[in-house]
Amino acid sequence: MPSRLILMVLTILSANLAACVDLAQAAGFQRASVPDPADKPIEIGVWYPSDSPAPAMPNTPFGQALALDGAIAGDRLPLVIISHGKGGWLSSHADTALALAQAGFVVVAPTHTGDNIDDESYPVAKWMVERPRHIGRVLDYMLDSWSGHEHVDASRVGMFGFSAGAFTTLVSIGGAPDLTIAAKHCADDPAEFACTLPGMASILETSGSAAPLWIHDQRVRAAVVAAPGLGFAFDRKALVSVAIPVQLWSGTNDKNVPDASNAAIVRRALPTPPEFHEVEGAGHFAFLPPCNPKLETALPKIWASVCVDAPGFDRAVFHRQFNKDIVTFFSKSLAPH
Repeated sequence: MPSRLILMVLTILSANLAACVDLAQAAGFQRASVPDPADKPIEIGVWYPSDSPAPAMPNTPFGQALALDGAIAGDRLPLVIISHGKGGWLSSHADTALALAQAGFVVVAPTHTGDNIDDESYPVAKWMVERPRHIGRVLDYMLDSWSGHEHVDASRVGMFGFSAGAFTTLVSIGGAPDLTIAAKHCADDPAEFACTLPGMASILETSGSAAPLWIHDQRVRAAVVAAPGLGFAFDRKALVSVAIPVQLWSGTNDKNVPDASNAAIVRRALPTPPEFHEVEGAGHFAFLPPCNPKLETALPKIWASVCVDAPGFDRAVFHRQFNKDIVTFFSKSLAPH
């Protein structure tokens, strides 16, 4: 099913995010466009602490009541950049962004060019390289050109990534995936979801040639990696340069990104053991906000594939703890010097 349709219903028809975060404290929000000389401008959403009043009812397409273009509260604020999964967009993790903003962080979430709800035209070989480049462009903008950049502490930058965004995060923090290892894995297990992605076969066929130019960003000082896609491409050599704190999440019921061939490999390969969270019963889409119950009747096929969790697993309850643990991790890892 089209990623655009999935993400549209997960955001426009999303469940009341009050189930995941405390909306009592106002947060500001802006949308902007980051110039990219090498491609189209990158659309971003920015959540941040604000004392400006927010409306009582949601005023955004993703179901949050925010102080649109409100004044920024605070100085020397830490910054977290969020990289969405394949076919996502800037609000894919709006509940996590809001939780961080309410805790005193500035949060920026780009919509990755060529791999988003409106445009999935970039083949795997291109978005694998372009996504980390986008991170650098967005950080340049946030630290130098954004209207509130003087409120941001450039020495306190973190990154959150889910699925393809987790791959993006691992590359951004120093990872250099080995496509030869990926090719062998896909030959041994061709049913692995990542091995079936359009364009993946051409990458694997050329795995023995020169490695792509992976772009890293030393400004990122801590990272949260959730359900890492293509985790099987990262061995110890691939992650040897990662020298920052990492919080790693994996679901025991994840069929798209199975723990054994993804998060478990990343966990073993990281030079310093990450703060690891194994979420019992969590499927791949459990790391996205809960769906609106009305979706079950409106779009039953999407409901069944994206919104239904394992028996006994409560996504709303999980997200409250998920967001709390992420805030705690970044608060500790990005504490003022």
